[in-house]
Parts: sequence; structure tokens; C-alpha cells
Amino acid sequence: MNEGMVEDNPARMAELAERLAGVQRRIEAAVENSGRTGQLPTLIVVTKFHPAADIRRLAALGVRDVGENRDQEASSKAAELAGLGLNWHFVGQLQSKKAKSVATYAQAIHSVDRVALVDSLARAIVAEQDRTGRGALECFIQVSLDDDAGAHRGGAAPVEIPLLAERLAAAAGLELAGVMAVAPLGASPEAAFEKLAAISADLVAGHPGATAISAGMSQDLEAAIRFGATHLRIGSDILGSRPAVG
Repeated sequence: MNEGMVEDNPARMAELAERLAGVQRRIEAAVENSGRTGQLPTLIVVTKFHPAADIRRLAALGVRDVGENRDQEASSKAAELAGLGLNWHFVGQLQSKKAKSVATYAQAIHSVDRVALVDSLARAIVAEQDRTGRGALECFIQVSLDDDAGAHRGGAAPVEIPLLAERLAAAAGLELAGVMAVAPLGASPEAAFEKLAAISADLVAGHPGATAISAGMSQDLEAAIRFGATHLRIGSDILGSRPAVG
């Protein structure tokens, strides 16, 4: 256990271990079925609404990448769990005014969708680098795959990606990692992720280092892997249902 943690809920620990192992088996099988070779996709466990104690348990099980989608919750957990060596991924919609806070704990932002946010993140990360010497902030451009761009799941329209990529690539302290998307509600995830793979290829043509594709959740990780996902964002299949509030 990390940091001398004494497990006070062995049943929950066993549940998380079983669920995590099940998802890891799904990922390995999907990679094998896709014919891909090389490194497995990075598994980001999305821990929103779940307590910090669960993240400690996951860290003890070997998880290093965790995702959150609300700054207030993420910053609190990151501070509480600072000694665990975790990589924090911000995966939700981000207000520009929260950039300064996110820059203090996040290693990656998966939801960059507008130039104003790029500029805010650049200012925040440079200030944080001056203060702490931290490394660059990985940035994924969130792409809307909805026919009506941005109508349901958020993200930039494909036509906006070149400008966002240029601004990210030129910004001090930011690293253009690649693209991120969520399959549209009610649509085929295979078709959505095939479209995202083509968008990624266009981006890489101009920015050879931006090869990452953040795609795939509990219900569609196999389709995401088939079309080249390098980062998977899995929540409920590992953590179960969200805890009751109150």
C-alpha cells in the first residue's frame, strides 16, 4: 500500500481490483483483436464524484493516471493525494478563469476547444513553471463529432482545429499532444472514432508529434482501440455507480 495506507475496507479494495483487472483484460483483448502492436493505450481512470480513498486504493493497485472533470473536486483530491505520484488529467469542459488553478496540479488537459482557453492556459502554466519548475502541460484538442458542432458533447468543429493546433504549438509551456473526442449520443462509436482517426491523421501531417488520440469510455473502448486510441478514459466500469449525494 502507498504511504503506509492501512486498508479499512477490504471489500471495496477487492471490488476495485476485480473491476480494474476486468477492464485491463478488455483492453488487452481489444488490442490483440485490432492487430495493433507496441505499447498498450494509457488507461485513465475517471474518478469524478468518487472519494479520495478510492483513488488511494487504485494507486495501490498500480493506477497512475486519473481523470477529473471539475476543478474544485480535482484540486482538492490532488492536494490530498500529492504524495502518490499520480498523473492528473483534466477531462471536462474548462472555463478560462480556472486555468490558473488547473495549472497547479494537472499534467494533461483533454478539453482544449477554443483559442481563449489556449491563451489562458499558456499564461497560467508559464507562471506556474516560474514558481515551481514544473514541466509542460499536455494539451488535447477536443473535437466535436456531432453533425451540429458542439451541440451535445462539446469540442471544436473540425475546421477550427488547424488554428488551435498552431496556437498550442507556439505557446510556451504547452505541448500539443493530439486530439480528444466523445462519441455522439445515439451514433455508432465505430463511425465516430473512424472520423476522429482521420482528423488525427490530418493534424499529425502538420504536427508530427501530436499523435495522441484520447477516445473511448466504458461502453466503447473496443471501438476506440480499433481506430487508434492511445488514451482511454474509463470510469464506471472500474469504480461502479456514482456514490449517492448527501
